Amino acid sequence: MKRLSGLFILMGSPAFAAGDGFFSLFNTDFVVVLAFLALVGVLLYYKVPGVLMGMLDQRAEGIRNDLDEARALREEAQTVLASYERKQREVAEQSERIVAQAREEAQLAAEQARADLEASIVRRIAAATDQIASAEAGAVREVRDRAVSIAVDVAAQVIASKTSAADANKLIDAAIADVETRLH
Repeated sequence: MKRLSGLFILMGSPAFAAGDGFFSLFNTDFVVVLAFLALVGVLLYYKVPGVLMGMLDQRAEGIRNDLDEARALREEAQTVLASYERKQREVAEQSERIVAQAREEAQLAAEQARADLEASIVRRIAAATDQIASAEAGAVREVRDRAVSIAVDVAAQVIASKTSAADANKLIDAAIADVETRLH
């Protein structure tokens, strides 16, 4: 600061003030040059350029660190993205396998249902055939029984009308004798 005040004293001396030349305090160009030189001197005295350079270096280092961190985060994001894409492909493959397996199971189930239906139809046809055969046998038996009953009634009427009481007793005795021989 002492140097600056000495400079101002020298500049304000009467020798400088008397002239009309460039080095006059009335010349604005000269005053601007002096002010600029004074400003540069103050900046150099307080080591402002060094401080500014240090701050710029710190800022550059911070930007460099941020860029390194951004690169690391980008690489990590790419790794995670690749992992998720791989998992997505695995899930897609697994879902395709599940769908294929479900189709196979559905086809097998349809074939099994078709086979069960055919077996059921065969059983029902067999059961219906058995029922028809049974009904036919029952109908034949009923017709035969009815025919026998009618024949017995007709025979009884014919025999009753053509046989006398003595002949009937002989027939009864013969039937009893026949039954005794067959039972013993």
